Amino acid sequence: MKRRNFLQQLSLTGASILTASAAGAAATASFQQPMPAADKPFNLNYATHDGMFKNSAGADFIDQIKFAYDHGFRSIEDNGMMARTPELQKKIGDTLQKLGMNMGVFVVTSDNWHWKTSLTTGKQEWIDKMMNDCKIAVEVAKRCGAKWMTVVPGNYERSLSFEYQTANVIAALRKASAILEPHGLVMVLEMLSDNPDLFLRHSDQAYMICKAVNSPACKMLFDMYHMQRNEGDIINNIDKSWEEIGYLQIGDNPGRKEPGTGEMNYRNIFKHLHEKGYKGILGMEHGNAQKGQEGEVALIKAYRDADSFL
Repeated sequence: MKRRNFLQQLSLTGASILTASAAGAAATASFQQPMPAADKPFNLNYATHDGMFKNSAGADFIDQIKFAYDHGFRSIEDNGMMARTPELQKKIGDTLQKLGMNMGVFVVTSDNWHWKTSLTTGKQEWIDKMMNDCKIAVEVAKRCGAKWMTVVPGNYERSLSFEYQTANVIAALRKASAILEPHGLVMVLEMLSDNPDLFLRHSDQAYMICKAVNSPACKMLFDMYHMQRNEGDIINNIDKSWEEIGYLQIGDNPGRKEPGTGEMNYRNIFKHLHEKGYKGILGMEHGNAQKGQEGEVALIKAYRDADSFL
C-alpha cells in the first residue's frame, strides 16, 4: 500500500480548496494540507468509485461524485450498483446527468454467482440466473444512466472439456445479448487473475468468445491490472483485440493501486489509447496506495502525472 509525491502538494494554497464541492471543502478544512486545484478535465475519461475520496468528501457517494468532478474526473463506476436501492440508483444517475458525467460499469449479478462454477456448465439453472439478472440490469441501467455492465462467466467446470465449456458460455451470452441489445446496453466480459479456477483469463479467449457471440451487446472488459498478471504485453494485446474491447480498467501491478505505484508505464499506455482515438471510460478499478486524505491527494497527482502525455 504505497503512495508517493504527496510532499509536492504542500506548496499549494488553501484557496484551492474553495474550488471543491461543499462537502469536499468542509472535509478538507480539517486536514493540514490542501487538495490540488485541478479543475481541468483529464485528457482521458477516468472513472472513480465509491470510497476513493471518502476522506476528502465524506462517506456519502453523491458528495464523492461531486468532489471527483471538481478535480477533473468525468465518470464513475460502481460494481455494487445492483444492490443499491432504486431511489439511490436514480439519485446517482440524476447527479451524473446534472454534472455532465458518465456512468461506467456495474456488475451483473444478484448474489455473486459469477464466482461459482456457473455458465461453463451449460445447466439451465445458471442460464436462468443470468437471464433474470440481465432483466434486472436493464432497469438499473435506466435509473443510473449506465450503458456497460460487467459479466464474469464463472469458474472452470472440470468435468467438461475446455471446448464444451466455451460453447456453453457462448450460448448463454447469446441469450443475454438478446435481452440487452434492444436497449443499447453492453455486457463486457472481464478476464480475471484472482485464482486459477476462473474460466475466462486471457484476452485472446475473450476476443474469440465475443466474435462467436457476434452481438454489439457483448464486448470485452480489458482490465490492465489483471492482464498484466496473466499475460503482459499490454499495448500489443490491446491492439490485437481492439475491435472487441468495449471498456478498459486501470490498476498498477503489483499492488493493484494507482498508476506510478508498480511496474506498468501508464503514461505510455494512456498515450497509446489517446492516439488510437479511444473516447470511452477507463475505470479506476484499484485501491489507494496510501491511507487517508494524503493518499487521495497522491492519487489525484498520480493521475495528473500519467495523463500528461501530450
